[in-house]
Amino acid sequence: MNSPYPYNLYPEITPYHSDWLDVSHSHQMYYEESGNPDGYPVVFLHGGPGSGCNPGQRRFFDPAYYRIILLDQRGCGRSKPLGSTEENTTDHLVNDIEKLRGLLKIEKWLVFGGSWGSTLALAYATAHPEKVAGLILRGIFLSRSTELNWFLNDAKHFYPAEWSALTSFLPLCEQDKLIENYARRIFSEDLSISIPAATNWNAYEGSIMTLLPYQPSNGAPTPDDIQLARARVQLHYLLNDCFVGNRDMLKEVEKLSNIPTWIVQGRYDMVCPPITAWELKQVMPHAIFTMVPDAGHSGMEPGTVSGLVAATEAFKQYV
Repeated sequence: MNSPYPYNLYPEITPYHSDWLDVSHSHQMYYEESGNPDGYPVVFLHGGPGSGCNPGQRRFFDPAYYRIILLDQRGCGRSKPLGSTEENTTDHLVNDIEKLRGLLKIEKWLVFGGSWGSTLALAYATAHPEKVAGLILRGIFLSRSTELNWFLNDAKHFYPAEWSALTSFLPLCEQDKLIENYARRIFSEDLSISIPAATNWNAYEGSIMTLLPYQPSNGAPTPDDIQLARARVQLHYLLNDCFVGNRDMLKEVEKLSNIPTWIVQGRYDMVCPPITAWELKQVMPHAIFTMVPDAGHSGMEPGTVSGLVAATEAFKQYV
């Protein structure tokens, strides 16, 4: 059966350049460039917080047209030191993105962010609107308490077994404070305590990512150090309301009315409920809004892929 969606991922490509940028006395940020070295620059901001980039994320962009820039945020992926939460806040990440833009001698670029990456993309755009030529946002997350409450509590109405696996890892007396009590274990220096807790914490989000039943990868399991780093960075951010909890992001984005924007949201997103994307559209009426009718949170479901690639194609007319 043919797919009902007109766009698919571009073929796999490899970077033509990669390096580390010293962004502080204690952090080196990994970045890479692929596609057309003389093409229009686009920066991809990954989710999590804590996830890191992967090769599939290069494939949202026409490699003949775009200069594709991926980076691993502080403590994530190939950035060093892995899992570090020292000097690791949203403002630090915004500054890192801007430092990278300057290093690469880019005047303006397209900013693409999904999930937590959508928060970071909006934080960057509101800090440096003159450097943003366009925004493509997927699976919108604004780090509000209502969104976190959904993820860690209300999602149980749809995923009771997965939620039970998350909560039952802790003693019953600790289940009312999931973030705090998971963090206490995950930040333990005893790896026999921290690694199982991190692996179980990460598994919950992975198990509710897609509309159709989650199929674990047949590839090699995620290494323990990556599991631990991802969980530590994510919990560090969640414990601090992702360092934007005192901001009204929906108010701040009103200054972005002159920036071409695309919002792509899965109708059945159980990680970042669609109400947030809808509210963002109301304060950004110029944005092109796509509610994918048969998708959850993952950026790799067919309808979401099509919506995102359609956005990267549509942006070309604004250049």
